[in-house]
Amino acid sequence: MAKILIVEDNALNVKLFCDLLAAHGHEPQAVTDSRQAMDAAHDFSPDLVITDIQLPHVTGLDLIKMLREDEELSDVPIMAVTAYSAQGDEERIRAAGAQAYVSKPISVMRFAQTVDDLLHAEPEGELKPDEDMAESGEATSDDDSSIDFANDSEDGPGPTEAGGEES
Repeated sequence: MAKILIVEDNALNVKLFCDLLAAHGHEPQAVTDSRQAMDAAHDFSPDLVITDIQLPHVTGLDLIKMLREDEELSDVPIMAVTAYSAQGDEERIRAAGAQAYVSKPISVMRFAQTVDDLLHAEPEGELKPDEDMAESGEATSDDDSSIDFANDSEDGPGPTEAGGEES
């Protein structure tokens, strides 16, 4: 069981992420005020941080940078989640230090797979393509081994997608 810190200001997304993670055997802890995220991370010692990017007070990008600069937390994998994706956002999010980027509305199956992949990544935080991913048909890249999942649906959430609302 992994300890996963969720930094998200939308109550429905918090519930979705917590329920999904708990159903997969993880111990989620949510923080809805990004100003409390660093203290929560120090107290909780997470194995993974999932953060929204569009947060009031401390943005997700700033939080990622703060986590990377913190001696105790710098090696914790980070998954960024956002409903607002513009050209260049993924590059900025990865440059700040996130290993994975998932857009909302999320695909529940891809969300769970991304969490599992991050938890089993190499210590440096880089995800290496493995035989299981290659056999399952997941896209891998020789020059960028980090996770890159985008949703396929353009018409809104499908039966396995949720979390598209942000406040």
